[in-house]
Amino acid sequence: MKLTDIKKDFKENKVIYLMLSPIIAYFIIFSYVPMSGLLMAFQDYSPAGGIFASKWVGFKHFIDFFNNIYFSRLIRNTFLLSFYDMLFGFPAPIIFALLLNEVRNKYFKKTIQTISYMPFFISMVVIAGIIVDFTGSNGVISQIVSLFGGEKKNWLSKPEYFRAIFVSSNIWQNMGFNSIIYLAAIAGVDQELYQAASLDGAGRWKQMWHITLPGISSTIITLLILRTGSLLSVGSEKILLLYSPLTYKTADIISTFVYRKGLQEFKYDFSTAVGLFNSVISLSLIVFSNKMSRKFSETSLF
Repeated sequence: MKLTDIKKDFKENKVIYLMLSPIIAYFIIFSYVPMSGLLMAFQDYSPAGGIFASKWVGFKHFIDFFNNIYFSRLIRNTFLLSFYDMLFGFPAPIIFALLLNEVRNKYFKKTIQTISYMPFFISMVVIAGIIVDFTGSNGVISQIVSLFGGEKKNWLSKPEYFRAIFVSSNIWQNMGFNSIIYLAAIAGVDQELYQAASLDGAGRWKQMWHITLPGISSTIITLLILRTGSLLSVGSEKILLLYSPLTYKTADIISTFVYRKGLQEFKYDFSTAVGLFNSVISLSLIVFSNKMSRKFSETSLF
């Protein structure tokens, strides 16, 4: 495009560009300008010198992280927590949306939808408090276990139970809200296909399997690609509220390690290097999963 064409386009659509300018400014200020902080990953950062006057050390912090005694534990815990969350949490809203789509009583359907959406809008601090209370030695779970002859104990302080608690609470919290996009995709499926299948004698199960699922397959694949890219990007907020030194064995992940090193030990350069490593791996996973999706299906992000 020539410069004259750009000027002409800007003149004709100046109102649209004016409306767009706050959004562009937002991303420049809060997304691109802070990226200069990534320089700390390659420096022996000094607050007095700043990112432009600190000593360059190259890949020293990356090497220190790879040689850290907790490196394998952090990678393992981050991957397993995210993998289990994807394995059980990703299909949950799809199944819920498919089942909810089969409900014909609209009042009952809306009631179930409202109840399922509610946990998503509860504060993470409140969610963590509920989990701590329910899994305590005198909590609901321990009370139920004791009724069947089991032992009362603090389930959240046991490393072997942390992953199950984390994943199951994530499903409860996010399943209803995440089902919205699948319900919207189901609503876009051609209704004449259902009518034709019904005339051919196909029941509800066959219609779901051969019409509904293929109709929303592109949505499922797109979200799966995005989810695959976050396999090493488990959020730290919930884990910080739930874990303790007793459960570091299975609960400590890359983001919580970065939090401790950066904000508690003030090693900004080292924590930046660890965070950058995590981001590069996540980007690689997105590119790889997108390539595989484009190879085996007609759906891809780019």
